[in-house]
Amino acid sequence: MTNLRRDLRFCAFLALLLPGLAPAAERTPAEAERIAQRVLEHAIVIDTHADTPQMMLDQSYDLADPASPYMISIPKMRKGHLGAEFMSIWVEVDWPPQDLIRRALDLIDAVNVQVAQHASQLELAKTAADIERIHLQRKIALLMGLEGGHIIEGDLRVLDIFYQLGVRYMTLTHTKDNQLGDSSTSQPHWNGLSQLGRQAVEHMNRLGMMVDISHVSDQTFYDALSASQAPVLASHSSCRALCNAPRNLSDEMIRALARKGGVMDINFYSGFLDQAYADARRKVLPQMDAEVKAAREAAAQQGKHLSYAEEVKIYQKYEPSLPVPEYTRIADHIDHAVKVGGVDHVGLGSDFDGVDSIPRGMEDCSKLPALVKELARRGYSEQDLEKILGGNVLRLMREAEATARRLQARERTAAR
Repeated sequence: MTNLRRDLRFCAFLALLLPGLAPAAERTPAEAERIAQRVLEHAIVIDTHADTPQMMLDQSYDLADPASPYMISIPKMRKGHLGAEFMSIWVEVDWPPQDLIRRALDLIDAVNVQVAQHASQLELAKTAADIERIHLQRKIALLMGLEGGHIIEGDLRVLDIFYQLGVRYMTLTHTKDNQLGDSSTSQPHWNGLSQLGRQAVEHMNRLGMMVDISHVSDQTFYDALSASQAPVLASHSSCRALCNAPRNLSDEMIRALARKGGVMDINFYSGFLDQAYADARRKVLPQMDAEVKAAREAAAQQGKHLSYAEEVKIYQKYEPSLPVPEYTRIADHIDHAVKVGGVDHVGLGSDFDGVDSIPRGMEDCSKLPALVKELARRGYSEQDLEKILGGNVLRLMREAEATARRLQARERTAAR
């Protein structure tokens, strides 16, 4: 019995040291509410992926619209205590290849127009220090991430231009393989990163642009992790153990990402969160896709392009018949990622305005406090909540910036 008590005490001691263990005991709703309110008063809530720039460009959407139909707006960000948002500069993989860069530049311009029009509320951030300064000024920081390596058209010099314009991460692939590497949702072409892809990772490290491995194949993930001298980012990916989607990270991948100091930001899309929803949607997907295809063809006959927002409306017609999960499913994925990789390696990557289904209770960014309260109820400390809500992403940005300074200094020394 004495040995048993000693072993139990030793196990309890280990539990305090291991970073990936579950949070403390659950709290009452009232206690959780108090903790959530305290955290939201000072934490910098950072979301690493929203697709709202499409609407800004194609629908002339104004972020200040008080009646906004979209998931991101200034009033909704204020209500949700959102302190910084990475705006996705996304161009469809089937966009005319000679026009990819121009489309991306138009999206960047749309973000800049919003910042200029609402300068008292918004400011473009380029560094972790910028985010902290803007937050102290009680404004919202907007950043940008390039979604899909196909956009640079195989020219690494384009990365320099995008970096100068404020882009702070690039997702190596999107839904199809490109010149940089293999995607998670297409047949492998390179068996991971291509040689150009490895050069792109090196170039991004030198610039201070974070390497984003959401959307990449498993082999591309491991190749990028090996090639990068800075920790890498999964800007909007969830846990494969809870929902078996190729876009999600396996437990092995989560552990590997964490060992290299990376951060995975949980995606809020129902199809990446909940297996029952994903299975049910898969059954009606052919019908959904056929309807979208017909709408695209009808638009093309009129010399128009069917926008992503219009496509989403078609997909959302099927939502009433699908088992949409509750927002607490997001917390389940955060729990799992914390248990597997540690609390220092998890964040938020909503995919707001880029998905056709979002959990009930998380319809837009104004609902983020409900998630914070749920995490507080589950026993997360205030310090850990601050990390998950944005502190981990800030740390990753600082490490990317430090890596760039080190590599650039080495180049200057070698050139002497």
